[in-house]
Amino acid sequence: MYYKMEMSDKVRVPPHRMGEELSRVILDVLQEHLEGSIDKEIGIFIAVTRVITIGEGEIVPGDGAIYYDVDFEAVVLRLSLQEVIEGLVVETTSFGAFVSLGPIDAMLHVSQISDEYINYDEKNARLICQDSKRFIGVGEPVRVRVVTLSLNEREPRDSKIGLTMRQAGLGTARWLEEDMLKEKEKAKGGGERGSR
Repeated sequence: MYYKMEMSDKVRVPPHRMGEELSRVILDVLQEHLEGSIDKEIGIFIAVTRVITIGEGEIVPGDGAIYYDVDFEAVVLRLSLQEVIEGLVVETTSFGAFVSLGPIDAMLHVSQISDEYINYDEKNARLICQDSKRFIGVGEPVRVRVVTLSLNEREPRDSKIGLTMRQAGLGTARWLEEDMLKEKEKAKGGGERGSR
């Protein structure tokens, strides 16, 4: 889930940026150091949006920079196991699909797409369910559940997030719409007549 948070930190303003507007420099430094990084307690930093307050500066002997205590606002993504989240398929391979969750990609393994056997159509970059012919392609929005979560603070790109779509209420937007129409037809008494 995404959170807008207020945080505090000590920010180093380098000597070559001393003549610039202080709040702009501090925002730049925070954005450069935090955006895209991971803190296991806080989450994945999406954006530092504004500087709230700037305290008195401190000079450290031997360092030409000034250090400021700063309160700032940031948007973070904090994932948890079993959380349902929406993302966008950015790549398909023979072993699954990579789903962008915004700042980070997660893996949707073929075994977690459907109970059916999955074929990979390399030419069209699609994963196709053998019996129902439902498919997943690049650019499709999906609703998934987080089933494995291993965040790497030092190397965010090495983080591993596993997803599943094998439960009710999960799947591509198209699949969910088809399922909802089938349920409505069943409720009206249409039963199998309306299925494709």
